[in-house]
Amino acid sequence: MSALVQDPLPAVLAERLTEEQRQAVLEAPREQRLTVLAAALGKPEPEMLVALATAAGLSVASNLETDPAARGLLPARLVHDYQIIPIRFGPVAADETEPTIHTPLHLASAWLPDAVMTDWLRTFTPRQLVWHLAVPERVHQLIIENFGVGSGALEDGEDNYIAPEAQQQAEEVVDEDAAVVRFVTDVIKQAVEDQATDIHFEPQEEQLRIRYRVDGLLVPVPVPENLLRFQDAIISRLKIMARLNISEKRLPQDGRINFKANSTVLDIRVSTVPTIYAESISLRLLNQKKEAYTMDRLGMSPAEQEQIVSVLDYPHGIILVTGPTGSGKSTSLNAFLRKINSTDLRIITIEDPIEYEVPGVNQMQVRAEIGLTFASALRHVLRQDPDVIMVGEIRDKDTAEIAIRASLTGHLVFSTLHTNDAPGAITRLVDMGIEPFLVASAIELVIAQRLVRRLCPNCSVPEPISKIKLIETLAILECDAAEAELITALKSPVGCDRCRGTGYRGRIGLFEIFRLNDELHELILKRESTRTLTQAARKQGMRTLGQSGWEKVKAGHTTLEEVLRVVTVVEK
Repeated sequence: MSALVQDPLPAVLAERLTEEQRQAVLEAPREQRLTVLAAALGKPEPEMLVALATAAGLSVASNLETDPAARGLLPARLVHDYQIIPIRFGPVAADETEPTIHTPLHLASAWLPDAVMTDWLRTFTPRQLVWHLAVPERVHQLIIENFGVGSGALEDGEDNYIAPEAQQQAEEVVDEDAAVVRFVTDVIKQAVEDQATDIHFEPQEEQLRIRYRVDGLLVPVPVPENLLRFQDAIISRLKIMARLNISEKRLPQDGRINFKANSTVLDIRVSTVPTIYAESISLRLLNQKKEAYTMDRLGMSPAEQEQIVSVLDYPHGIILVTGPTGSGKSTSLNAFLRKINSTDLRIITIEDPIEYEVPGVNQMQVRAEIGLTFASALRHVLRQDPDVIMVGEIRDKDTAEIAIRASLTGHLVFSTLHTNDAPGAITRLVDMGIEPFLVASAIELVIAQRLVRRLCPNCSVPEPISKIKLIETLAILECDAAEAELITALKSPVGCDRCRGTGYRGRIGLFEIFRLNDELHELILKRESTRTLTQAARKQGMRTLGQSGWEKVKAGHTTLEEVLRVVTVVEK
């Protein structure tokens, strides 16, 4: 067994830090200390993990697998507070027997163990402790998977464990109301860590199900076994935070929560609807301080950026971004605004909700409940001497007409529309009742987009692919099937500690750019179908969403399965 590290930071590393840096490391939460240390020493986290383990005389555990036989040994609160998890280590024997007090207990930790932690562990198990360092994100994820998010807050039992840093809050911790408050906070914090956009609390017959929407997909969240007992208190807590009427359980309600935790500032939109078991609550998380995306980070190729930037310089006209909810339309518009933002332009936005704060831009929040709709706000904005206007969404004929009038009177207008592809935006506007000659005169550019999950750069590997399957897939994506002859392997997901076993980390955009010209103007005036517009645009070089996805697959950014999942091939 490796010797226990008594000093929380080995001298060989501590002496390379200033006193201020050392304090910053030790004062950070255990799961964040490696990140802070790596930043202080200017090293990548994987390299820093190995260096820290070596300096402390510990091993690094990778591809962690939890030890189910040891799961019940430790209270959830201790596991959460100290960020440790019992793991299997080494080969598992076929005739493995039940562990005894003489069987070593292998523990993966996000940070170095200390004497206080070990003393607590010895009050729960007499087994010999063998410590291993591991990727903090993976340790935390395994704790959530095995104990449930917020399980440290709702834990029952008589173990009398209270973390040292929570001694002064001991009376609060055992109070049920305080436990629910802490649980709800833990659920939201975990959603932020997982980069979720939504949280859904869904009462079922025998459980309260919680799900996050991460990278566009709904992911079930492991929850404590005793969660159902706290269901009503949790729902009430969320409604109180959103300043809703907790006694009204028959009608849907909408509210907002301003949530602050450490450096995280969230504007949370809350929606409740009554179901047969209890109220279902959905939270939309808007991180007001999150890093804004550039066109590069969105995944646009240099050629795509060149097409778009050339129109961003126009003094007037409409640029539309289309796609389903959650496809990143607002994020793209924000990137365009940041691209052109300057002191000599007056930019005003009308949004619902305001997802990003843009320095120097006048941003307005729609409030339909008091009559401040997109259309009414747009009328007032035109009297504000704007150069550039961003309208969050064109939802009706009224808004569309005002936006087109604004573009024809010398304003550059950005907006979004819900259509499957870029040429479909033209027919959608005509279907709304806008005259084709106005649409043809005002629209300069339409961008359809989707988001696909990005392959984890740490674990994705090339994998041979069937020629027949590839040819069939390229036909579905309307790509050149002849390219299949040149492809022998494509990158595929594997799963590692860095991507929490999913094989994917983050998302990247697919784009279809529809640039209007004289020929397309004539087709619009004749009220031609979306199919005809698409065929004409493709002859002039427009790349479809399927083709954009295939380019991302060839570049190793994503997989064919991901592209097929998000690209809806519509008969035109």
